[in-house]
Order: sequence, then C-alpha cells, then structure tokens
Amino acid sequence: MTKAVQLGLKENWRQFSLLVIVNAFVGGMIGLERTVLPQLAELEFGISSTSATLSFIVAFGITKAFTNYFTGRLSDRVGRKNLLILGWIFALPVPFLLIYANSWNWIVFANVLLGINQGLTWSSAVVMKIDLVGDKNRGLATGINEFSGYLSVGIVAFFTGYLASQYGVRPAPFYLGIGFSVAGLLLSVFFIKDTRRHVSKEAADNLFPYLSNVIIDTTFRHKTLSAVTQAGLVNNLNDGMIWGLLPLLLLGHHFDNTQIGLLGAIYPAVWGLGQLITGKMSDSYSKKGLLFWGMLLQAAGILSLTLASAFAHFLAIGVALGIGTALVYPTFMTAIAAVTNPVQRAESLGVFRFWRDLGYAVGAVLTGIIADLWGIEFSVLAIGLLTAVSAFVVLWRMQPAEPCIKAEVVSALLHKQGTAIKIIDVRSPQEYAQQHIPQAINIPLEQLGNAAGLFKKNDRLVLACNKGGGRSAQATNALRKLGFYKSSWLCGGTMAWLANGGSRG
Repeated sequence: MTKAVQLGLKENWRQFSLLVIVNAFVGGMIGLERTVLPQLAELEFGISSTSATLSFIVAFGITKAFTNYFTGRLSDRVGRKNLLILGWIFALPVPFLLIYANSWNWIVFANVLLGINQGLTWSSAVVMKIDLVGDKNRGLATGINEFSGYLSVGIVAFFTGYLASQYGVRPAPFYLGIGFSVAGLLLSVFFIKDTRRHVSKEAADNLFPYLSNVIIDTTFRHKTLSAVTQAGLVNNLNDGMIWGLLPLLLLGHHFDNTQIGLLGAIYPAVWGLGQLITGKMSDSYSKKGLLFWGMLLQAAGILSLTLASAFAHFLAIGVALGIGTALVYPTFMTAIAAVTNPVQRAESLGVFRFWRDLGYAVGAVLTGIIADLWGIEFSVLAIGLLTAVSAFVVLWRMQPAEPCIKAEVVSALLHKQGTAIKIIDVRSPQEYAQQHIPQAINIPLEQLGNAAGLFKKNDRLVLACNKGGGRSAQATNALRKLGFYKSSWLCGGTMAWLANGGSRG
C-alpha cells in the first residue's frame, strides 16, 4: 500500500535532511575553486591576462545556466532524483582533471563538467525541498538549502586556501572533491526519493493560473518574475567578479594564501549562515523590500572594495556582501514560487536560474575586459554601480507580493469536485447586503482577527472586497501572519466577479 503524501517540513524531515547533506556536497565542489584556481592560472600556467584567467568562470557560468533551464524543463518528465544522480556522475572526473591538467584548456573543460554538475544537482535539490514543504515554509526550506550549500562553499574555500599555503596549489586542495562527488552520488542513488507526487498534491488545490509562455513571462512580460530575474543575473554577475578578481585584488595588497583563503571564505560563509534567518524572513516579510535592500547592500560593499587596504577592511566588506546576498538569495526562489502554479514552478525556476547563472559568465567577461583595459579597481567600481541600478529596478518594477486570484479561476474551482474554497467578503454588512458573491460569507475586516478560529489553517480562503487589492489584500496579509498560508485575495473584487458573469447574491 502506497503511503499518503503529506506536505510540510515536519512531515518530510528525513528526506529534507538528506537533501541538505547532499547540497552541502554540491557546495563543496564549488568551494574547491573559490580560492585556488585564479592563483593556479598565474603560478602554474603563467596566465597574466585577467580575461584569460576568468575563462574558467565563463565556461562554468554558461554551462550551468543552460543546464539549469533544461533541469527545470525536464524535472517532471525525467524525475528530480534521476537528474540529481546524473549530476553527480558528471562531477566524478572534475577533481582528477584539476589535479592532473597539463594545460589551461583542461581546467576550462573541468569547469564545463562542473557547470553541468551544479546545474543538475543544485537545481534538483532546491526544487525537491520546495516540493516537500508546500507553501507554508517555502522560504525557510530555500534558506536551509542555500545555507548548507554556501556554508560548504565558504568552509571548503578556507580549507583549500590553507592546504595551498601548506602543500601548494596542487594536488592537495582538490582531493576533497573526490570525497564530495562519491558521497553525493551514493546518497542520491540509495537514499533520496523523488518528489513528483508532492507536486501533484499541491497542484490539486492551487489557484494560480498558468503562465502563457514560461520563458517569455519569467524573462520579460511578468513584472514580478522579470524583476526578480534581472536581479538574479546581476547578483551572480557581481559574484562572478568577486570569485575571479578578489583573490587577484588581495594578492595585489600582498596578503598570503591563508589570509586570502579566509577573506575569500567569509563572504560565502556569512551568505550561507545568514540564509537560515533570511529564508524564514522571506515567508513573512516583503519580498520586494528584502530584494531591494539586499541588492543595495551588495552595491555598497562592492564599491567599498575600491577604498579598502587593511585586512580588517576586507573582512568587514566580506560580511556586508554576505548579508546582502543572504537577503536576496532565498527570496529569489520564494518570490518566483509564490506567483507560479506548482506544475510550472520547476520550469519557471529553471528559466530564472538560467539567467541568474548566466550572470557568472557575463560578469567574468565584463569584469575581465574592463580590468584589462582600465584596471581591476575600475572594473569593481563598474559592477558596484550596476548592482545599485538593479536594486532600483526591483523597487520600480516588482509588484506587491500579496497573491491575487482571478475571478474566472475561483469560479472554475468552485465547480470542481473535491476542491473546497471559502470566500470571505470583508466589506461592511451594508455593502454586503447591496450585492455580493452568493457563496461568500460576510466578516468585516475589523472583525476578521476574532473570527479566525472559524477556519482551519489548511483551508483555502479567498478574500473579497469591492474592487480588490485594498481591504481584501490587508485581510490576506493578516491571515497569512496568523498561519493561514492558503489565503488569497480576489483580483478586481466583487466587481470583477460580476463583470465575469458571476451570479449576484
């Protein structure tokens, strides 16, 4: 007998915990390179051009971007678990290539494989966690996922820097990757379970309409999705710059390998740890506000790099960059998941992650060219200003996060067998008496808090007022803060219902 599928972090804690461990191994594979590879290019291969040095990031970013998209596209057809296993198979040769490469082209090829590995494994792990928890703790789930991955990036970046200072840049730092890839593959094959049944359960009573074209809507047309997507691209653009240029900038200030390892690790470590807090924040606070302030803090940190000289300066900037990135990273995912139907969620996240991780390649090319022409500090300044512009794009374009459900969708679901929806009219009794949706019960906004005990936390609640977006949006926010996470307000309110041909009560 097949066990009934349940959504929630508590209900699925065993699988969730295993996926956290798997993602720590995924992050460890990236951490192998954060500190050592730019030095390897200069010390062992004699590459002095910044653009040539950063070619490994370009290869990684482009490959990971395309893999992200196809992972999202194929998740429901092929299965999340199968894609996760495939990702680990691509990881197996990477540490050996980094150890034994006798030309820089082999290092670039290793990063092509690493990009495929990261696109398949990280995308699958985060989507599976979101599938498991449903809509209640989506931000917390994403925060834990990113915490495990990026904390691992930071820890491994520090240890590879230490190993490089003690034993040289090769081969010792890359031995860790052999263990990560083997352990990740074994866990994925023998212990991880697929989550497609969880998606089907959540989709059964989801009210969000389908996107007409997932690629176009996520990239350009949908205001919230496109605002989040451009911020994701710029976030990873500046991360690609930090990945490639920070070790070179620190070398220019005559820091040793251990110091560079620590400074290179502090940013992803704070980024990782911070997401335990910011992930949960994205479930409760304004996603638009978190993205705006996070991108602005990143911009301030990057611009400060041009003024820093002492170890303490770079340490403080690393902390600021980590906090800024922690504010936005889980919020990217929750903002997209909050406005997409579960059936299209993996594909929309795949499109977002395509553009976000293409930022690595764009950042590496852009910063490399600018650094070669005008110097590293000018390159850092340009990326800092671009990050500030991205913050204001979020502020101007992103729509309020309150979920709005169209009248025709509610009407269709009211007639769908097995779908239980409760419509609450939050206007005054006088307004309700004049005209209302027949199925709606009247609970004025000011009385809603006291009446919350009439409903169960898992009830699907639709809030209606006159034109929608005013009292009904306030009511939705109030109920969500009380734990009614399946609350939504009716787009256009009672007027839209009547205009759509709905009956009058």
